[in-house]
Amino acid sequence: MEKIILTGDRPTGRLHLGHYVGSLRRRVELQNSGEFDKIFVMIADAQALTDNADNPEKIRQNIIEVALDYLSVGIDPEKTTIFIQSQVPELCELAFYYMNLVTVSRVQRNPTVKTEIKMRNFEQSIPVGFFCYPVSQASDITAFKATTVPAGEDQAPMIELTREIVNRFNHIYGPTLVEPEILLPDNAACMRLPGTDGKAKMSKSLGNCIYLSDSAKEVKKKVNSMYTDPEHLTIDMPGHLEGNCPFIYLDAFATDDDVKRLLPEYDGLEALKNHYTRGGLGDGTVKKLLNNVLNETLEPIRERRHQFEQDIPMVYDILKSGSEKAREVAAQTLDEVRAAMKINYFSDENLIREQSLKFKR
Repeated sequence: MEKIILTGDRPTGRLHLGHYVGSLRRRVELQNSGEFDKIFVMIADAQALTDNADNPEKIRQNIIEVALDYLSVGIDPEKTTIFIQSQVPELCELAFYYMNLVTVSRVQRNPTVKTEIKMRNFEQSIPVGFFCYPVSQASDITAFKATTVPAGEDQAPMIELTREIVNRFNHIYGPTLVEPEILLPDNAACMRLPGTDGKAKMSKSLGNCIYLSDSAKEVKKKVNSMYTDPEHLTIDMPGHLEGNCPFIYLDAFATDDDVKRLLPEYDGLEALKNHYTRGGLGDGTVKKLLNNVLNETLEPIRERRHQFEQDIPMVYDILKSGSEKAREVAAQTLDEVRAAMKINYFSDENLIREQSLKFKR
């Protein structure tokens, strides 16, 4: 069996550091590992419209932002198929068939759906499309017969539902679909990077993001405003690491070599943490270190993005070519699904022959 990856993002804005450590950095590593036969990365515009139906221009404008972020971090269209979800209509048909295999109560029990509904204040009026997006995700994954889905821990319930749909479909109609596995970040700090304000999740709507395309000046400003330890009032006081954003970000981005190079008096990150917790180390020093680490990470990304920005028609050509390739693959899966469900009326020669004999006088 081929090893295939499917992953993606909603185009509701530029991508940020949470996306980078949670998935983008890992995608590039997997892409370049040579371990996978095919890799598909989807810009999930149809899914984004489930809670932005009244503002399609927002999605339209952010398609190119997400594409630029993909290319700037190193996703290579020669190795990875980048496509736009809405340009592969086969995904909608698959989702429609899968809806017959899932109950309303099963979707309601999905903890990620519950959280998303509450966050968007949909408790009293949930758009059907938004409510059904876990089924749509199952369609996206299975259309490409993905064996691996790199994602954050919040997506685990979605992958579990996909596996249930696959098992139910294969039980009823015969072995057709592939059961995927989730691939979680291997660094605990990358599981869910908090916002700069200390909130549990970095989110565009909360205004607590550091974007991949932020300038060095913008990054410095946001780092300097980061939530730290409110009880660490003076340098000599012992500090706490739990919930302290600069240290969480350092866990996600900095290596011991980075610390030794930028702060030679410390033999790695643990030594820095120990000094902070026993007192004598100020938040300003920690933030300065983090600012340097982040800007060293982001500078080549910013440079590549600037280069791609100079030829936007080429970026759209990449998306068009990727969408056409993705559609060919999804169409093949859909043909197999139709055949398994016995709704391939016009391509089933045996059916036509049987019916001809049945009604022959």
